[in-house]
Amino acid sequence: MLKLTPAERSALRSEAHALNPVVMIGEAGLTPAVLKEIDASLNAHGLIKVRVFGDEREARIEIYETICDKLEAEPIQHIGKLLVLYRPKKEEPKERSGKKGKGLREVTIVKPSPSGTKRPTVTKVLLKGNERVTAGGSIKRAKPRQASSKKSALGRSR
Repeated sequence: MLKLTPAERSALRSEAHALNPVVMIGEAGLTPAVLKEIDASLNAHGLIKVRVFGDEREARIEIYETICDKLEAEPIQHIGKLLVLYRPKKEEPKERSGKKGKGLREVTIVKPSPSGTKRPTVTKVLLKGNERVTAGGSIKRAKPRQASSKKSALGRSR
């Protein structure tokens, strides 16, 4: 289990201040579906707020401890009905295919109207790895690589 220093915990508390609760626990309590949703939120965000609807403080503390134990999350703060939880996001290794270049990418081209009084034209275009958009909004291909005259002469003589 992760152990945070007081300085790290304080930094996370200040970061969580602006967050809104992403999971709300109602009168049914901590169900498996709620735990699954909290787990998904922790995977996506790392730092989350959970709101518990219920007036018993002991029940909220028990829910807080249960979430932290089952999901291996670190308790950051418990104020009233808000619980703040932290679990570092798991870094997924990005798979790299064997091909070079970036492949297709979508670009939005905005061209102003000729008169300047009408709406600009907006077009979405798929660009290949060797294409670019000029300042005027047209698409240009990169020039093909020039072959060496010496290498091409050697290839012909053999």
